[in-house]
Amino acid sequence: MIIDCHGHFTTGPASIELFRDRQMASLADPLRKAPKHLEVSDDQLRDAIENGQLRQQREVGIDLALFSPRGGGMAHHVGTAALNERWAQVCNDLIHRVAEMFPHNFVGVCQLPQLEGVEPVFAARELERCVTELGFVGCNLNPDPSGGHWHGKPLTDRSWYPLYEKLVELDVPAMVHVSRSCNENFHAVGAHYLNGDTTAFMQLLEGDLFKDFPTLKLILPHGGGAVPYHWGRYRGLAQNMKKPLLTEHLLKNIYFDTCVYHQPGVDLLARVIPVDNILFASEMIGAVKGIDPETGHNYDDTKRYVDALPLSAADKHKIFEGNARRVYSRLDARLTAVGLLDAA
Repeated sequence: MIIDCHGHFTTGPASIELFRDRQMASLADPLRKAPKHLEVSDDQLRDAIENGQLRQQREVGIDLALFSPRGGGMAHHVGTAALNERWAQVCNDLIHRVAEMFPHNFVGVCQLPQLEGVEPVFAARELERCVTELGFVGCNLNPDPSGGHWHGKPLTDRSWYPLYEKLVELDVPAMVHVSRSCNENFHAVGAHYLNGDTTAFMQLLEGDLFKDFPTLKLILPHGGGAVPYHWGRYRGLAQNMKKPLLTEHLLKNIYFDTCVYHQPGVDLLARVIPVDNILFASEMIGAVKGIDPETGHNYDDTKRYVDALPLSAADKHKIFEGNARRVYSRLDARLTAVGLLDAA
């Protein structure tokens, strides 16, 4: 089975964005009430999925996607705590409907309601709802709710601990994924996303978070940003800081996905990062669309890059399936419930 751990609902009906626009309009004009309900028909959802993600997944040979709301659409830097919580609920409910319509193709991963300066207690509440009531297997955690200004505390700060406690209690991982950039210095997907991955890794290297949460699991998307490319730098910095070797300090808890859109990049990832810490992902349909003129294939057809790695069949199985089932520990129960795995 080919499991893509990084899918976003990027082709949703226009009414989703209209709902958010009406939310924002209610902040600007107190006489306008924020909407409470989003009307999207089953036919609209089915059309968006069958002519979007599902079609492309089938074309490249992806069996199952761990599916979440749009990363850029989380937009935690706008709104209020209450509006962002409702926005997360609406987006997560749509993901749940998709997973119920296409149980063999999609499993839910939730958006968290976050806001700069607000401790993530209400994020933990939405996480618990999505996992215990909707059957989701993970979440996306924004390390920078300020939208590219990085006003908040690092991921190692104790203000994040209520969320980590809930992640550990529920035994679900978090993908550390920034949202939209409102800082003109940082292009969203070309700079801010990769900055976020790299920054999160360095924060975790400097701290000792996993001493307090030894079973916490975090996924760094987009191949980990600059991390694999500068692995020697991070090994040296850890040494200078008197930290343990990175294999002990971080790699029992941190994983990297394969959203790297060329063969040399995926080759490097697999040479530097242990195979047990790599999860297959494409972010399809996501940041980079179109055909690579050098190969004639879609940039985000990352399965081709993993297929071409000089690894054993057993190691490729780990990347394509085994690691996702281990890291997303609730996934097997979901797959068994829909008949994709045999009951023990």
